[in-house]
Amino acid sequence: MSYIVFGAGGHAKVIVDILRSCGEEIIGILDDHCKEEAWSGLPILGGRNQIAQLLSLYPEALFVVAIGDNTTRRKIVSQLKAASIQFGTAVHPSAVVAPSAFIGEGTVVMPNAVINADAYVGEHVIVNTAATIDHDCRIEDFVHISPGVHMAGGVQIGCCAHIGIGASLIPGVRVGCDTIVGAASCVIRDLPENVIAVGCPAKVIKTYKDKG
Repeated sequence: MSYIVFGAGGHAKVIVDILRSCGEEIIGILDDHCKEEAWSGLPILGGRNQIAQLLSLYPEALFVVAIGDNTTRRKIVSQLKAASIQFGTAVHPSAVVAPSAFIGEGTVVMPNAVINADAYVGEHVIVNTAATIDHDCRIEDFVHISPGVHMAGGVQIGCCAHIGIGASLIPGVRVGCDTIVGAASCVIRDLPENVIAVGCPAKVIKTYKDKG
C-alpha cells in the first residue's frame, strides 16, 4: 500500500518509522505549515489545499493523520473525510495484537504495545509505545493512550480522552469523553467526562466545559 502522512512533527517521525518497518511505501508528507521541500527524507507535498490534486495523482493512497493532540486530530480528520480520503492504519511489527482484537481505520499502534483478546480500539486512536490494553477493553475514537499505560480487562475509554504516560487502570473502570488522566495516575473508579484527574488514586482536580 502507499501512504501519505499528514503532519511533520515528532509524532509523525514515529509513524513514518512504523510504516518503513512494515515495508510500506510513503509517498510524502502533507503539512499546512512546513516550508521545507523535504522532511525526514520524504518530500513535502503541500498542505490541505493540495488534497484534490493528490487524490487525482494517487487515488489509492491511504492517509494517516500524525497529530498527537486529540482535538486537532479529530478536526483534521473531519475535514479530510469531507474530501473522501481513505485512511490506513500503522501497526509496528513489534506490537502484539490478538487476532480477535479490532483496530479501526486511522489508528496507530507504536512499538512493543500489546492489545489483547476481544479488545476494541476505535478510529484514529494512538496506542503509544509499550502501552498494554487487556482483554475486552473498549477504546473509543480519537483517544490517545500514552507510553507505558497499562489497562486491565474491560476498561472503557470515551472519545477523545487522553491517558497520561505510565497511568494504570484497574479492571472495568470507565473514563469519560474528553477526560485527561495525569501521568502515573492510578484509576480505581469511574471518571466522568470533561475532567482532569491525577494521583493515586486518581482524583478530579478540574472540570471544564465540553470542547465540542
